[in-house]
Amino acid sequence: MPKKSAVLRLKKGRDQRARTHPWIFKGDVADVSDVAAGDAVTVLDSGGRFVGRGLFNPRPALCCRIFTWVDEAVDAAWLGRRVQAAVAARAGIQREAVRLVWSEADGLPGLVVDRYGPALAVQCLTLGIARWRDAIVAALRRSVGDLPVAGADDGAMAALEGFTPASGWLDRPGPEEIVVDEAGVRLGVRPGAGQKTGLYLDQRENRRRAEARAADQRVLDLFCYQGEWALHAARGGAAQVLAVDSSAPALEIARRNAERNGCADRVSFRQGDCFDIVRELERGAERFGLVILDPPALIKSRSSLAAGARAYREINRAAMGLLAEGGTLVTCSCSHHLEDPLFRQVLIEAARAAHRPFRVLDWAAEAPDHPQLLAVPETHYLKCAVLQAI
Repeated sequence: MPKKSAVLRLKKGRDQRARTHPWIFKGDVADVSDVAAGDAVTVLDSGGRFVGRGLFNPRPALCCRIFTWVDEAVDAAWLGRRVQAAVAARAGIQREAVRLVWSEADGLPGLVVDRYGPALAVQCLTLGIARWRDAIVAALRRSVGDLPVAGADDGAMAALEGFTPASGWLDRPGPEEIVVDEAGVRLGVRPGAGQKTGLYLDQRENRRRAEARAADQRVLDLFCYQGEWALHAARGGAAQVLAVDSSAPALEIARRNAERNGCADRVSFRQGDCFDIVRELERGAERFGLVILDPPALIKSRSSLAAGARAYREINRAAMGLLAEGGTLVTCSCSHHLEDPLFRQVLIEAARAAHRPFRVLDWAAEAPDHPQLLAVPETHYLKCAVLQAI
């Protein structure tokens, strides 16, 4: 519970959005009093009426994230209830690897928690959440059992927010490597290491969509990372898979994963820039029955939207040109600035440039353990289009 004098007052006209969206930017703030960085604060509208309670930090432009719109104490007991509710919401997801807490979508902005079998990975993205780390770990253990917990903080966010990022096992060691079953594919993971908290869990159902189209096909997997898409294609009966990524360490893990799943004879890996390699394959008139395109976010901010859209357009045009007649393109964007209508327009323009018509087989999003909030469009960032060349 913040001190009675810890108050953030919004400018006139800035309170409507704040009543359903948890983000408050510096430009929204009229004044703030008696609150230190990382502390809880009561948010009021310009007329002094209660809006909510959140955690304040004057360093970043996004200076406050609302945790509750109810006039209630924000303390360890409250935190425990929120964590318990987030875990309970995933009770029907029977997976060894699952996202247990998804930031704003679970009413805990700045906190991400993933479970990998017998261990947890906790990612703190704000100063206030980082200060609650011990209470978060205690609440998680009450909800899921006394598991080892790894820190997986993002270094860039920690620098922006002003805290020291935690990495590695927090209070006691866990396994050096955990093998989890991800929808039938066995993957090695070191909680807290690599991208995200260890694995990309948001594409689980989308990889199954690719798997369903892979039988007897020659498959190209661009930006393959640790091989998850490629291995699903192999599991789906692909005749041959070529998986490409620029990261040598990621490819080494991908090779181990291929061996672990008994498909190393059908999956080959190549290191290099995917934009360069796809052009090389074009020049060689290569053809694939299935192309999988899951690049990292090519648009980091709204100011880079135009340039990023051009990059998405070009890589999709090239991928479309590599498809055999009747082949399938599974193409994704995790840039939340590239909203669904614009992503669709990018794909239309890419298809025109490739001189090929496409049938839309599916248009999908994040896995169910990454829920979206109606009033917070930022919680929907992942687009996955399944297109068939006709």
